Amino acid sequence: KSVDVDYEYPPQSKRRKPCVPDVARSFAIPEGRGEAMEENLAANINYMVSHQLQEAVMAETADLYKTPVNCASLRVPTVNPTIWTPMLSVMRAQEIRFQRILKLISAGITAFGKQVEGSAMTNIQKDMLA
Repeated sequence: KSVDVDYEYPPQSKRRKPCVPDVARSFAIPEGRGEAMEENLAANINYMVSHQLQEAVMAETADLYKTPVNCASLRVPTVNPTIWTPMLSVMRAQEIRFQRILKLISAGITAFGKQVEGSAMTNIQKDMLA
């Protein structure tokens, strides 16, 4: 469900380029950024990356795209129970966070794969999969 949210990132068109003196510009490292994307999509991505998302919604979404049985490389690794028990709670918490992230990445790759399954992939889709 949609929520009316005040995004923290102003649209690209409303940002001003900083004034950079010529001397400083000669030492600047190139940003290496691509072309701008559609503003609404960019605002949604910026919001999702910068705010904590509901665990239940993320779990439901990830469950829609379970790792296919023939894609063993997408399986989210788990810690051996013998090792898990004596681990410090800080290490366990970090491991749980990594597993959540990997589960979402795996679900995203699976969802993408299902979207292009059976059709010829465009070059952009091939780049995304790479």
